Amino acid sequence: MTKIPLPPIPPLDIPFILRQAEIKPSKGLGQNFLSDPNILQKIVQAANITTTDRVMEIGPGLGSLTRYLANAAKEVTAIEIDRKLFPILTAHCQHFQNIKLILGDILEFDPAELMTDPGYIVAANIPYYITSAIIRHLLASKCKPARIVLTVQHEVAQRIIAKAGDMNLLALSVQVYGTPNILFRIPSGAFYPPPTVDSSVVSIELFPEPFIPAEHLDRFFEMTRAGFQQKRKTLRNSLSSGLKLSTQRVEELLRSVDIDPMRRAETLSLDEWKMLVAAQGN
Repeated sequence: MTKIPLPPIPPLDIPFILRQAEIKPSKGLGQNFLSDPNILQKIVQAANITTTDRVMEIGPGLGSLTRYLANAAKEVTAIEIDRKLFPILTAHCQHFQNIKLILGDILEFDPAELMTDPGYIVAANIPYYITSAIIRHLLASKCKPARIVLTVQHEVAQRIIAKAGDMNLLALSVQVYGTPNILFRIPSGAFYPPPTVDSSVVSIELFPEPFIPAEHLDRFFEMTRAGFQQKRKTLRNSLSSGLKLSTQRVEELLRSVDIDPMRRAETLSLDEWKMLVAAQGN
């Protein structure tokens, strides 16, 4: 991994800054601010950001990671949803000429409006409840990143990298677009306020094209949602219910690709889902 020499950046005293501004971290927005300078630098290095890279940061908060990203990258576009934090974020980033700050919800922006060329890098410290929505939003865009680096709850990171036998809808939604890996773990004490669980940094290296052909993606997501909607049920029953098909038709479909109808959704590999989706279209 390429080492990136970063000049010292003064750490932000997050508790003091928030007290001065009379702001309390929002539980509704899942605000836990990453404050450890060693870990902030480690994230930039693990993301392998160079001086030619353009970076999109989601949820910059007070600008702790933003400044490290700007120190390493060619350009940083940071989108913050919290109006109360935005003036503070602006003040902390004012000395960096390569930072563009945007107030708004990333889910309401087309990434192609923010990043004119594909191949950029995404960096984000995001709460669990919106992880799946953000990933799908980015990966479904016509202007896709080359790499996504997320700080998420450790449990969520483990779900993202799951394999057949312990598969889940989030893992399938990610792995159809790229290869995820857990880079390193972050203790709760590195955040303010500290969350109740540890976090991990996950990297997703995107494929040039999705693993499922583009014309089959809608069907893939429809079928996987149906399979996991009632995950305790067998595939025969969950797909029948979710897709509004007879159990006989579903059983025929499953057997046509050598999948036992009595299996459950979490046991299927991405390769098996690909075959099943293709068979349904025939």
